[in-house]
Amino acid sequence: MDLGLVWGAFAVGIVVGLTGMGGGALMTPMLVLFFGVSPLAAVSSDLVASAVMKPVGSFVHLRRGTVNLRLVGLLCIGSVPAAFVGVLVLKALGDGEQVQLVVKYALGGAILFTATMLMVRAYMRLIERAKSRDGRGAPLPQDRPEVEVKVVPTILLGVVGGLIVGMTSVGSGSLIIIGLMMMYAGLKASQLVGTDLVQAVPLVISAAISHAIFGELDLGISLPLIIGSVPGAFIGAQLSSRLPGGFIRRALAFVLLASGLKLLGVGNVETAIILLTALVGGPLVWMSIRRRHGFPALASVEKRQRLAQKSAPLEAPEVGS
Repeated sequence: MDLGLVWGAFAVGIVVGLTGMGGGALMTPMLVLFFGVSPLAAVSSDLVASAVMKPVGSFVHLRRGTVNLRLVGLLCIGSVPAAFVGVLVLKALGDGEQVQLVVKYALGGAILFTATMLMVRAYMRLIERAKSRDGRGAPLPQDRPEVEVKVVPTILLGVVGGLIVGMTSVGSGSLIIIGLMMMYAGLKASQLVGTDLVQAVPLVISAAISHAIFGELDLGISLPLIIGSVPGAFIGAQLSSRLPGGFIRRALAFVLLASGLKLLGVGNVETAIILLTALVGGPLVWMSIRRRHGFPALASVEKRQRLAQKSAPLEAPEVGS
């Protein structure tokens, strides 16, 4: 058994447990770029490992009640058959070198889209907080809000997400959770993650079964991935309450950007320039956006201000003479 695969999957599992996303977007390029696995075999093996890893976080959210089961059902109506069809589309294209190249480029594009959507998600949450603070929007929900379910758009979201997952193994977390945010603004972040994780279980299982039948599943790759990713996801879930989410999202976006660029065949020099620009310019742009919406440039300063407000002693009432 390849211990390198086990440790690599362990690291990816921690990221998934911390953020609820990034499994396929990290695992598959890791297999292609560092272990020389063909793109089709990497997609197949990753999906089988994800089918075992995804339920780890799902059970936690089900116990906490942060899952909208009706949305899960509608998403699965679209995503489960679409994921199966996505694998059949790949099979119909054949398994030649050209198809491997197409899958590699599709995977790179999906990963870059995932990185972009992570930043979009963070910006949307910032806007939501600013509106709630200024009284221009509804207060952020503190309990389980009732949302008006949009049947057809939700099913279509599942179809699109399922097709992409079936063909690239990427999107079960990032793509669908962004769609849910856009359609159901009233859901809390924990409910978005919980609903998305639960719907991803049957979606990934469908894609994994289809790849096991029609794809290039390699158990010699899948088993080390399962052995490493499952405990990693559990540990990541435990750490998620201790590490700042903003730092985790930025680190994940950076890794996704690097993976996507290399899968698209971008040269080393160009990749280094892009990554350096993102590393230096990204935080500066984000600090400017935060200040524009009335927040301190650094989230750590905002956190200290909130803690200071909570711990400030109440002023003693004046005693009459």
